[in-house]
Amino acid sequence: MGLTIAQKIIKNHLVSGQMVAGEDIGLKIDQTLTQDATGTMAYLEFEAMGIDRVKTERSVAYIDHNTLQTGFENADDHRFIQSMAKAHGIYYSHPGNGICHQVHLERFGAPGKTLIGSDSHTPTGGGIGMLAMGAGGMDVAVSMGGGAYHIPMPKMLRVNLSGKLRANVSAKDVILEVLRILSVKGGVGYIVEYAGEGVKTLSVPERATITNMGAELGATTSIFPSDEITRAFLAAQDREKDYTELSSDPDAVYDKEIDIDLSQLSPLAALPHMPDNVKKVSEIAGTVVNQVLIGSCTNSSLADMLKVAQMLDGKTVCPDVSVGIAPGSKQVLNMLAECGALSKIIAAGVRVLECACGPCIGMGQSPCSAGVSLRTFNRNFLGRSGTKDAGIYLVSPETAVAAALTGVITDPTSLPAVENPKLPEKFLINDNLIDPPAPSSEGIEILRGPNIKPFPVSRPVENQMTAAATLKVGDNITTDHIMPAGAKILPYRSNIPYLSQFCFNVCDKDFAQNCQKYGENIIVGGENYGQGSSREHAALVPLYLGVRAVIAKSFARIHVANLINAGILPLTFKNPEDYDGISQFDRLTLCGVRDNIEGEIILKNETTGKEITLISGLSGRSKEIMLAGGLLNYTKLKG
Repeated sequence: MGLTIAQKIIKNHLVSGQMVAGEDIGLKIDQTLTQDATGTMAYLEFEAMGIDRVKTERSVAYIDHNTLQTGFENADDHRFIQSMAKAHGIYYSHPGNGICHQVHLERFGAPGKTLIGSDSHTPTGGGIGMLAMGAGGMDVAVSMGGGAYHIPMPKMLRVNLSGKLRANVSAKDVILEVLRILSVKGGVGYIVEYAGEGVKTLSVPERATITNMGAELGATTSIFPSDEITRAFLAAQDREKDYTELSSDPDAVYDKEIDIDLSQLSPLAALPHMPDNVKKVSEIAGTVVNQVLIGSCTNSSLADMLKVAQMLDGKTVCPDVSVGIAPGSKQVLNMLAECGALSKIIAAGVRVLECACGPCIGMGQSPCSAGVSLRTFNRNFLGRSGTKDAGIYLVSPETAVAAALTGVITDPTSLPAVENPKLPEKFLINDNLIDPPAPSSEGIEILRGPNIKPFPVSRPVENQMTAAATLKVGDNITTDHIMPAGAKILPYRSNIPYLSQFCFNVCDKDFAQNCQKYGENIIVGGENYGQGSSREHAALVPLYLGVRAVIAKSFARIHVANLINAGILPLTFKNPEDYDGISQFDRLTLCGVRDNIEGEIILKNETTGKEITLISGLSGRSKEIMLAGGLLNYTKLKG
């Protein structure tokens, strides 16, 4: 039986376990990346392991999230990360150099390599045939130290692409169609592989758009073949030596397949407040728009920006619409300036933002009250923009520009056709904002600001726990619900005690106070608990607030790993209807936790007298991590 692309890479990097779906496997990691919102914690964890130098082929620290410096906090974190990178063998990408995923695709990613990053959109690297996965900071720290990255062996989902996209229909519409078909939890447990004749019609930036937003499917990752289009992209980046051809075997077996005819796609939009709430743009045409933002790691490539410039050439944006654009990297911005495209964008009345994540992570450009904002981003969770009552729509650059010009949601296929720009044979190479590490750590001072506080330390799980249910939430709770982003909160990512007062504010503004009142406590959730970002703060902050267990109908992949790494016990209902048998503030007792950690655990609701059967299902390494009280404790015990 043949192998898929992902299975081939896994086989070449397998250090433990069997390639059987659902079984724990350990993978050798070639490359890691961090960004500054998660990086400080990851490097504090790496430091706590006592390892002098990273053991990966390439590790890179990017500064792209917390670049809005309204106080000393972000600047101090950047200085800390820079000194850690210099001392421990890590490349450092300065603020202004660009978004981690865009820069990594340009300058470091390579087909056939494994990459994990402390950002959920790390699967962007799948656009050039990498096995690239988002992970919690602790997992990244372990991999930097030479440890394996452990995941359940995924199933394989093939998306067969045929035909060719029509004019003004783009790669963003492809991934929105996949989300419409599968939903935000339809990819859980799968690696999504794109195949078929339609693949040959998509450039690397288009492929990267699709794999980037595959994170919203809940998938382990997404991947494209590495072919002559990949080779041309790498050659243009002066990196043809990194090229390796990769394709699936003709007799490879997939667990699930879906078919998409690119020629039949129409422009699509994800409506508030979920990326799978997808409709045709023509169905919502005429909706008044207040803001348009173009950029993010999903749609900030040179190809995207050249399309935007072409559509804006000689025109002026609607005076009632605030329009901003953020190129994904310094390389993109430089090349836009050199070819004159940037001048066309500025002349049209567009605000040019920094080469950074910016408004995608809530760092500036919040829309007006109850405003409608069209964004080429990947997430539109409630409140993520910084304006809780705003309506955020996720669209392609073509749809975004159409609305910017007309002032209303407009089907871009009703406008003159935009030609796909021809990518240059040579990109402008200037890595002067990427610092290589020092040869050794000798004499290098690690610079810490007063906002950097120690991370909370867990303890081994007890055999019996009694605690209050301080919070009960519904389905599709995101990491933005648990630990919000935004300009007011992100600067405190290094300060867990301060950050704790914002935990679950979107769901229950009294959550932190209730945790202080009740002490050790338990959270109850619905389906797909913890979807979204890889931010381990969504586990570390609850840990600080005394959360010992989370009981849910199901969990998102990265978040459940982060809970285990933090020493918080993840449990699922054996019978999902038992979710209704727990109310907020009920007193709950978990019985025989250590004795039954690989199977069923009985919960006694002391308030109602009801008994509920829960599934732990931890085994092997995950069980040992939980029994040790988290990944850091486990790693220290293993020496």
